[in-house]
Amino acid sequence: MKQLALNPIAFSFGPISVRWYGIIIASAVFIAVFLATKEGKRQGIDPENIYDMILWAIPISIICARIYYVGFEWSYYKDHLSEIIRVWDGGIAIYGSLIGAIIVIIYYCRTHYLSVWKMLDIAAPTVILAQSIGRWGNFMNQEAFGKVTTLAFLQGLHLPKFIINQMNIGGMYRQPTFLYESVWSFLGFLVLMVLRHNPKLFKNGELFLTYVIWYSYGRFFIEGMRTDSLMLGNLRISQILSILLFVGSIGTFIYRRKKLDLAWYIN
Repeated sequence: MKQLALNPIAFSFGPISVRWYGIIIASAVFIAVFLATKEGKRQGIDPENIYDMILWAIPISIICARIYYVGFEWSYYKDHLSEIIRVWDGGIAIYGSLIGAIIVIIYYCRTHYLSVWKMLDIAAPTVILAQSIGRWGNFMNQEAFGKVTTLAFLQGLHLPKFIINQMNIGGMYRQPTFLYESVWSFLGFLVLMVLRHNPKLFKNGELFLTYVIWYSYGRFFIEGMRTDSLMLGNLRISQILSILLFVGSIGTFIYRRKKLDLAWYIN
């Protein structure tokens, strides 16, 4: 008997349908804001600053994420212009949203005389948790999946039946790469939460750099397993960006350590 996929629509009001994708993404953002506000307050940052920043960061992140995705899929969208705004159907690139959010954080902190690095450190654990939760929106839409595999392989991972059924896409079972990234991001969240309050381990800004290193490292390998990657010729865009972020973050980490150590030595 053929297993039916989960319904991506949670409920409807007449002609208006609310999709699980949107509910999951919104929930992830809510949790991230709640945790960031608590941590910001603990570090002496007025919650109003975080709320104001979020009011700008959310729409700009969504716009940047969509521009990023549509830009690399322009061969399709140039003939389907009306679909560009249909973000509720999926097609939001995480790297695009991160670029938008970081731009907002830098601009807001510079104009309100707040520490950019401190704000990025506060955001890092909450963002990677939101990424972990958000991948389940991809699950509901049956996207961000990997190469063809077998039912036996999925059963060998001891996955719940509802996940296995949802990975039957187009009559073929697929690698649950959404799940791999969700788990990797959640592990990163746990690591950052354990380490973030250790002043002997991290200097200002290094928690954020650790987040970028962790996420980009895992994303590089998981992206290589996917079949729906955004491409630039024969190269996967997310893999290229992952390499640049991984190397750049390590380089920045080392440079700032040497600079800070030198300043301490001179003083």
